[in-house]
Parts: sequence; structure tokens; C-alpha cells
Amino acid sequence: MFDISFMELLVISIVALIVIGPERLPAVARTVGHLYGRCRNFVYAIRTDIHNEMRMEELKKMQSSVQETAQSIEDSVQQGVDHLKTVVTDNKSEETSPADLAPQSTNQARPIPGSTDAAQSNHDQDKK
Repeated sequence: MFDISFMELLVISIVALIVIGPERLPAVARTVGHLYGRCRNFVYAIRTDIHNEMRMEELKKMQSSVQETAQSIEDSVQQGVDHLKTVVTDNKSEETSPADLAPQSTNQARPIPGSTDAAQSNHDQDKK
């Protein structure tokens, strides 16, 4: 964290020993150690929060891209379903052709008068 060499640390220790005194130096060192630990934990917590937020942003971006992909897949499936519905509807309309839609006559065709007699007489002559 700090770029302190051994010599600099030794100089700071000697100055602290002279200024604070030998009887209070252990208590001050303990207090400084606790403050340093708290500061370090605070920096670690902030770093962790920043990394978590960055990960959340990445996850949100991935979620939006997944949602866009899912929406495009859903749209293409819906287009396919709509296309199939139109094909089925067209096939059903082709099955009912105009001949099927024409009115059915209930009257049978009437025989032409005299035609059955002529056919019968021709048939009888062939037998002779």
C-alpha cells in the first residue's frame, strides 16, 4: 500500500520512541495497528462493493441481451405460427371448392320421352 523501505520504518520508530516515550509506545503502536487494520478493512469493503457493482452492471447487460434474444426468438416463433395459420386457412378454403359451394339439385334428370323406347327396340333388333 505504502512504499516504505526498512530504513524509513526504522527512522519512524526511533522518532516515535523519542517523542512518545518507552512507556506509552506499546499502547500507541497497538492503537495505530488497530486504526491501520480498520482503514485496510474499509478500503477492502469499498473495493469489494465497487467490484460487485461492476459485476451487477455486467449482469444487467447480459440480462438485457438475453431478453433481447428471447424476444427475437419469440417473435420469429410467432411469425412461424402466423404463417402456419394462414397456410392452414388457405388449405381449408381450397378444400371447399366452388363445385362444393354450388347448390345441389334434388331433382333427378328426367329421361327424354321416346329415347328409352328407341334404345329398347334397337337392342331387341340386335338379338334377332
